[in-house]
Amino acid sequence: MPNYADSRADLDSYLTARVPVIGLRTIEQQRALRLVKEVATQPRRTSQPFWIYTRATGLRDLRSNTTVQDDRSLTGAMDFAAAQFTSRPMATLILVDPDGLEGDTHFTRHVAELARLADANAGSIVLITDNPIWSGLQRLGMSLRLDLPDAEEMFRSVRSFLDDHHGVVPIEWDEDDARRASEFLLGVTEAEAVNLMATIVARGAVRREDVLALAQAKDRIFSDLAGLERVQLKSSDYSVGGLSNLRDWLKRKNELMHADLRGTDLRPPRGVLLVGVPGCGKSLSAKAIASQWQLPLYRLDMASIHGKYLGESEGRMREALETADRVAPCILWIDEIEKGLAGSHDLSGAAQRIIGQFLFWLQESESRAFVVATANDVRSLPPELLRKGRFDELFFVDLPDPQDRKEIIELYYRRYVKAEPEPDQVERLVDLSEGFAGSDIEAALHEVGAEVHLGGGADRLRPSFVLDTFVNTTPLSRTNPEQIEEIRTWGRERAVPAGRTSVTAAPGASGSARRVVFMGE
Repeated sequence: MPNYADSRADLDSYLTARVPVIGLRTIEQQRALRLVKEVATQPRRTSQPFWIYTRATGLRDLRSNTTVQDDRSLTGAMDFAAAQFTSRPMATLILVDPDGLEGDTHFTRHVAELARLADANAGSIVLITDNPIWSGLQRLGMSLRLDLPDAEEMFRSVRSFLDDHHGVVPIEWDEDDARRASEFLLGVTEAEAVNLMATIVARGAVRREDVLALAQAKDRIFSDLAGLERVQLKSSDYSVGGLSNLRDWLKRKNELMHADLRGTDLRPPRGVLLVGVPGCGKSLSAKAIASQWQLPLYRLDMASIHGKYLGESEGRMREALETADRVAPCILWIDEIEKGLAGSHDLSGAAQRIIGQFLFWLQESESRAFVVATANDVRSLPPELLRKGRFDELFFVDLPDPQDRKEIIELYYRRYVKAEPEPDQVERLVDLSEGFAGSDIEAALHEVGAEVHLGGGADRLRPSFVLDTFVNTTPLSRTNPEQIEEIRTWGRERAVPAGRTSVTAAPGASGSARRVVFMGE
């Protein structure tokens, strides 16, 4: 993407070549005006007239900002420019955000006629807009795009802002902190970045912890996101029982997520694909990661991506992924990804194109959007998604072992019963919960918590009620053992275990080699 310096160089070359129509596309009007003024005020252009028209100020001299004529209408400005293009060489008119540039209209044809007058006497018209320009007009000249600030330009803005406030408020940030803040601010406009920094300064100091707080503050800018659903976290989403191998791996990825990667060939973590038995904490893990990493959580609803018209699904997917890049750093949660990316036999080809879009983005995106994708039926996933290098790792979430079940039981007992469980009772519940998923344990203890609430407190809870609740809970591993064993067999052979221990092989299962994660020292 062209940055500020590249766009300035392009504009300079177009004006030097006296291109009659120059379309400058951007959503940052003030930044674009600064760019144009920098090019226009170069010493070699002192003899060339530059006029600028805006609806608020009318026609003015770009350099001196003096009013050119009393008529503040766009028609008056264009009539003035037509007379000047006829009588003066190398004149330039800048029109800021004029209405109606998109189609073949009376106005765009008027601008095209004006451009032909300019061309006859080495003049130029610069159109600053965030809308498309009619092709018949654009073919008369060249176009360029001023994208949002990149990391280096954002760093200069942050550094300049901090320099302006030294001595005004205490500032704890060093250069590394400013670099990290700049990367967190990628995806917002220069004006939005200044507003976010000003909000921090308004608190009376710039603390080190404010670097990470920028990610949360930036999230408030994007209140209505196409294709993405902002997930508000609750306190119950902060903890996950078991899955110790996954949690250790995520700690190291968190360090890399916030590390300064300049000067290296490393890229931020891509994400993780969690497959396994339903109800064992895959979706909860996405929420826990967002909470522990202190990053906003967005859910990509694959069902909302698919449209009934040709090209609609691909357009929605592209828009959602572009939005994810803008809101980064964030956690991007794709629940049951197999339902959105399945359908390779769809005759329309939409599913394959969506898969291609997603894989390309996953491979090439440099944003700090960490994807947490979950899947139950991995057989429906396209094989190319499982190839090493798409996600950082593929973890299998199995039924919890006794030690994990103990941790999960204690977690939900404290949450719902509001008391500490007796050690002997916990051991008994661990035995009774053989074959339970985490969601089965939660459901049983939620029932216990409801009894406590209705019965007047934990001190009146009969221990036998807790045991009976577990005895009467029938997990999915018993109601549908064939499906669960098929899922476990797949994960046993193809993925890294998310728990602390390896999955116990079923009788007669293949003894294929397992993959393990080397955590390093």
